[in-house]
Amino acid sequence: MLEAAVKVVLVAFGLLGAAAYLVLVERRFAAWVQDRLGPNRVGIPLTRIRLFGLGQPIADGMKFIFKEEFTPGHVNRVLYFVAPMVMLIAALGVFAVIPFGSVLPVELGGEGGGPIQLVVAPGMDVGLVFIFAISAIGVYGVLLGSWASNNKYSLLGGLRSAAQLISYEIPLGVAVLGVVLSSGSLRLERIIGMQAETGVWNVLVQPLGFFVFMVAAFAEAGRLPFDLPEAEQELVGGYHTEYSGMKLMIFLVSEFLHMVAASFLMVILFFGGWHLWGVTGSGEQIGWLTAILRVLVLVAKVTGFILFFMLVRWSLPRFRFDQLMRLCWKVMLPLGMVQLVLVAVWLEYGPEWAAGMGLPLDLGMALSGWAALVLGWLVVTWSAPVIGDNRPRPVATSVWEPEIEAP
Repeated sequence: MLEAAVKVVLVAFGLLGAAAYLVLVERRFAAWVQDRLGPNRVGIPLTRIRLFGLGQPIADGMKFIFKEEFTPGHVNRVLYFVAPMVMLIAALGVFAVIPFGSVLPVELGGEGGGPIQLVVAPGMDVGLVFIFAISAIGVYGVLLGSWASNNKYSLLGGLRSAAQLISYEIPLGVAVLGVVLSSGSLRLERIIGMQAETGVWNVLVQPLGFFVFMVAAFAEAGRLPFDLPEAEQELVGGYHTEYSGMKLMIFLVSEFLHMVAASFLMVILFFGGWHLWGVTGSGEQIGWLTAILRVLVLVAKVTGFILFFMLVRWSLPRFRFDQLMRLCWKVMLPLGMVQLVLVAVWLEYGPEWAAGMGLPLDLGMALSGWAALVLGWLVVTWSAPVIGDNRPRPVATSVWEPEIEAP
């Protein structure tokens, strides 16, 4: 019980602190992309020591804390206050089953006690199901906040968010099913262990599944080019237009935690988690050096994906909402289904085919996976609109649609 309580406290406060400094990282990253300096002034008060602006998150947090807790008179007060809490609980709850490493070689509990597992709720056999269930609660937080605000822009943002999150959960789940089939488990620790034992990361044998998962994860995290619920140019501020102070800060922190969780899942499901060839090993009986190396490798991979999220945000424009839905239902979902069928067929008949062709099983599955990715990319580009801009034209817009007569 004490071990679980310590884990909960460390993970909760560690993630909240990390989210605060990720805001600084993103602002500095955006400044680098736009060829400017960014926030680099806040350091130790009453001195000339700036520390490269490392005090900026503290200043931002103090600003939110000391702002007046203003509640508009036209809102539903109960739902207005509940919505940010639902968002934060959903964002933090996902990390209950996400491993932050392998184990620490410290025996607890006397006889029968094993080393400390670096996960809040170890041994959960339905870890992936739990993640999908708890993350879906965030949709209710968005809808509650938008409905309670009694604001047309907030309501439109909430409806957009609900449609986006519910739609992209389907290709996200289909992409994950391929990993579940190949590993034979819903436990994240077992998925990492399978990749470490074989030395083959899932991204090498299921590249199409990773592509679908990555695009769906961007949409689920609500980051550009999928930030339709908060489109400032269209909806002022989206579903949290009427929020300010601490409640607004909770919404913003929750959004960053969604990005961190998506990065963890991409690393764990497709990039081997804490595994790195020739560095971390694959066994469970490890020493302190290997345990620390596994944590550092996992953190380095997750940091790389977080920076990739930020790079995409400051590089690509936003989709229109109809383009967003078309991408989900007409591109991502069919590609995910192709990937799932490919994995199922290969697991059933692959060993026999690979033996007949004289290929290792993993190599044969990798070749089929990359072939499916290339073929899917060609089909999508061939069936995409042939006109480069978005202006309506009285001509055929794709190879699937008949030519339209000019009025």
